[in-house]
Amino acid sequence: MDKNTLDYKGISRLLVDKMLEIYWKPLREYLKLNPELITTFPGFLLQPERIIFYFSQTHLAIEYLGPEKIENISESFDFIAEIRDFTNSKESFIENIIGFKFDDSSLKMSFELPPYVEDMIMPTNRGFDKLQELGWNFIAQNGMITFNAGNFEIPRNKSARYVNSFFFDCEKNSLKTRHIKWLECIPIKYDDNNSQYDTFDINVSFLSNLVLHDAHYQYPLPNNSDFKSVKLPQINRFIELFGKSNVSEIEITNFLEKDENRFILSMAFFAKNIHPQKKCEWQSEDKISIKPDFFIEQSNGYGNIVEFKLPSIKSKTLVGKSNRETFSAELNSYISQTRVYRTYFDDPNNRQWFKSKYNFEVYNPKRTLVIGRRWDFKNDEWREIISEFRDLDIMTYDDLVDGLFAQFYN
Repeated sequence: MDKNTLDYKGISRLLVDKMLEIYWKPLREYLKLNPELITTFPGFLLQPERIIFYFSQTHLAIEYLGPEKIENISESFDFIAEIRDFTNSKESFIENIIGFKFDDSSLKMSFELPPYVEDMIMPTNRGFDKLQELGWNFIAQNGMITFNAGNFEIPRNKSARYVNSFFFDCEKNSLKTRHIKWLECIPIKYDDNNSQYDTFDINVSFLSNLVLHDAHYQYPLPNNSDFKSVKLPQINRFIELFGKSNVSEIEITNFLEKDENRFILSMAFFAKNIHPQKKCEWQSEDKISIKPDFFIEQSNGYGNIVEFKLPSIKSKTLVGKSNRETFSAELNSYISQTRVYRTYFDDPNNRQWFKSKYNFEVYNPKRTLVIGRRWDFKNDEWREIISEFRDLDIMTYDDLVDGLFAQFYN
């Protein structure tokens, strides 16, 4: 490799330096001079928790993760940068970013998204059916709604921006939600003819012309006083809690058990009722009783199980060689724990005892394991692995919050 050749980390470092010079720093300085704008400005552009750089053969996409609103600008501008390389992917670039495929459409044609969209709502056909089943009110939506989308792409050779956009899918009869708060798409010139290295030509200079415009931009939030005054602060407290490096599982479950916070699980799982920490005693066997974190009672009176693990995963989620990946020992140990819950309710004596004691039923419960952050599950292979498990789903903390936020736009 030539001494002037950079890897993706080096390219991203150059991009960060350039964007800091022409966009992030001028934007922060302007808002410091006009502090009244901070209350309506998207907080993740000022204090991002993480910025993800996605590379393809046609575009560089930059996704911002972090709080929608902040009260003031901190002096430091520190964030974690993450890199995803899709230059060799045969799949749609935007679908790679979203994390699920729109392959259930009857449309075989491909279309380009508009170069700018705010409040876009785009379900797969599977997702649309599930939203209808859940009573989603499409008429109430303010924004661009696309049905039976088929294959879609970012406009070729053009910059694009997608703000506060929701994408929905359904897997194992569960609604999957992906919330993109802000995605900046920059056209690039890509050349892979050299066997030793690839060449990128990336021009981000146009962002300097957007500083004044963006400084006055008001990030869209639901027009709901209850959301803004009560629910949003509690959601922010939850996000702050699982964002702590030393948070414990008990702290998380104790927070969600509180009366003022139970709406988080009720809305995220479309629940009729939330039942925390119900002790389950074995009736046919001499075993130590079990106590799942939460039972989520559905409208039909039956309960599913949600178990919370730490938002930080100590090891890689997948191990093994390519095409032979499996979950890590850490993740498998958590899955084994939820398998005990399934075994308990396979016994009719246990089910009858549980119903008589707690006044709701559990039979063949769906088990949801909430663990890690979205960036802990970088590859699509984990979805194929989890599909082999009976009645088990893995949800990241980001997935949970995305699904929760989507409810407020309904």
